[in-house]
Amino acid sequence: MKYRLSFLFVCVTTVTFAQNLAYGPNITLADAKKVAAASEAYAVGKNWTTVIAIVDTGGNLVYLQRSDNTQIGSLDVAISKATTANNFKRPTKAFQDGLASGGENLRILSLPGGIAIEGGELLISGGKIIGAIGVSGLTAAQDTEVAKIGVAVIK
Repeated sequence: MKYRLSFLFVCVTTVTFAQNLAYGPNITLADAKKVAAASEAYAVGKNWTTVIAIVDTGGNLVYLQRSDNTQIGSLDVAISKATTANNFKRPTKAFQDGLASGGENLRILSLPGGIAIEGGELLISGGKIIGAIGVSGLTAAQDTEVAKIGVAVIK
């Protein structure tokens, strides 16, 4: 087990610098709904269908919604993006970019519970992580675009 933990540390630090943010109180259901509503309104304005997942600081699902006709597979992907961003304290794009650069970063493929597709973003309030949002159903860049609209709701 000692070997595995050091291996995980190397993988994560190779991708990007470790976030020094602390976890704060969990996002409330009311705030999760506000985040999702802003993201959804943006997506609807572009005629995009999405799944939006919000998790708390423990990576537990707080809120989930799927637009009509969004592919079913995006449910699990959105949850995984939110959980990965929260649990590793960084946007999932950091892992996607790490894989794209290859070399030692290919170790990312071994991360337990991690997904290397952008669209997962941290939710930060008062300088602390309160949860994360994951969006799926579009291109990875569009998923991030929608997620960042929700992120902007939290101050």
